[in-house]
Amino acid sequence: MTGTAAHRVVSDGELNRATCARQLLTEPSFLEPVPAIRQLLALQGQEPASPYLALWTRLADFDPAVLDEALATGAVVKGTLMRMTLHVVAAQDYPAFWAAHAGPFRRARAQTTRVGEGGIAPERLAEVIEIALSFADQPRSNAEMTQHLHEVAGQVGEMGWWWAVRGCAPVTHVPTDGPWSFGYRPYFAAARVRMPWSEPTPEDGLDEVVGRYLAAFGPATIVDIAQFTKLARSMVRESVQRQESGLVQFRNSAGSVLYDIPGAPIPEADFPVPVRFLPMWDSVLLAYGDRSRVIPADVRRRVIRTNGDVLPTFLVDGRVAGIWRAEIVGGRTVIRWKPFSRLAKSVAVEVEMQAQALAAFVEPREPEVYRRYARWWIADEAVSA
Repeated sequence: MTGTAAHRVVSDGELNRATCARQLLTEPSFLEPVPAIRQLLALQGQEPASPYLALWTRLADFDPAVLDEALATGAVVKGTLMRMTLHVVAAQDYPAFWAAHAGPFRRARAQTTRVGEGGIAPERLAEVIEIALSFADQPRSNAEMTQHLHEVAGQVGEMGWWWAVRGCAPVTHVPTDGPWSFGYRPYFAAARVRMPWSEPTPEDGLDEVVGRYLAAFGPATIVDIAQFTKLARSMVRESVQRQESGLVQFRNSAGSVLYDIPGAPIPEADFPVPVRFLPMWDSVLLAYGDRSRVIPADVRRRVIRTNGDVLPTFLVDGRVAGIWRAEIVGGRTVIRWKPFSRLAKSVAVEVEMQAQALAAFVEPREPEVYRRYARWWIADEAVSA
C-alpha cells in the first residue's frame, strides 16, 4: 500500500471487503436481531419483507418470529428516516436519527409547491405537526389522520395536511398483520408514545448518524455519507469536522479522502465472501455515491431501475452478480435467479443452494415475495439485450 500510515490508499477490493465485513456478509453472524440492526445502522423498510430478508441473509439461524416480537414490543421501529424513505431501526437509535433529519425534512415540506404556491410558513407547519402528534397518541390510519387534520387545520394544497406532515413528523408505523408485520394499509403512532423520548440537538443527532454510518459502511467519503442520508454535503462536512479528532483518514484509488472510525475492519481484497441473496433496496446497494464498490458499473441500470426500484439481487465474491425472483412451481416456492454473466459451475451450485434455502425461508410467509415487481424480470430482458 502507498501513502502514510494515517492516509494510506485503500484499494477498491479492500473497500468492498470492508463493506461486506461490516454489513455481516462475510460470514453468518450470531447476533440477535436488535444488536444486528444497530450494527447495520438501519434496514430499508419500504417493502415489508425486506428487513426480514436482510437479516436472513446475514444472521445464523435467523428466526423471523424474533423480529416480529421486536417490532410488536417497540424494541425495533419503522419510520421515515434516511433519504426520506422507510427504515427499520432500533428504538434506542430513532430519536437521534430523527433529530438529524427533522430540520431538512421540514424545510423540504414547507417549501414544496405541492401544498400550494409559496409553500407553508414554517410556524404553521410546526403547529399542524403538533396537532398530528397529539391525535396519533394511539394507532391511526391514513384516512383517520387525513380527516382529522382537515377538520382541525383546514385544507392545504391538493395533497392535504396529512401528506404535508406525514414525512416530517416523528411518527412510526404500528405493526398490523402478516406476513411481515406490516401490510399495505399502514397505521401510525407518535414516536413519543411508543418509546422513551429524549430528542438530542440536531448537531448531536447528525454526529451520531455520521459516526454510526462510518462504523457500518466505512471507510467512506463525505459524498458517500450525504448520498446515503440525502443530507446536504455541507452539513455532513461540518459533522465530520466536529468529530475529526476521533476519526482516521485514508484515500481511495482516485485520491479522495475517506473517513473511518479507528480499528474498524478492512479485510484484504481476497478475503472470501460467500454467495449472498439480498432483498429489494438493501442498504449496501444505496450506501455510496460511487456504487461500484458493490454494483459493477456495467450492470447498475439492470439493478436500479428508472423509477428508483432496486431489485432483489445476489452477490458473488462480494459484488452484485444477478437478480432473483420468487415463483410458485407445482405448488412450491422456487427462487429463479439470473446471472449477469456466465458463472463457474462451482459458483452456480453455491447460488442454487442459497436459492433453495431462501425459498424455504419465504414460502411459509409469502410464497411469491415481491410478486408485484415481477415486471422487472421481464423488462430486464430488454435492458440486457
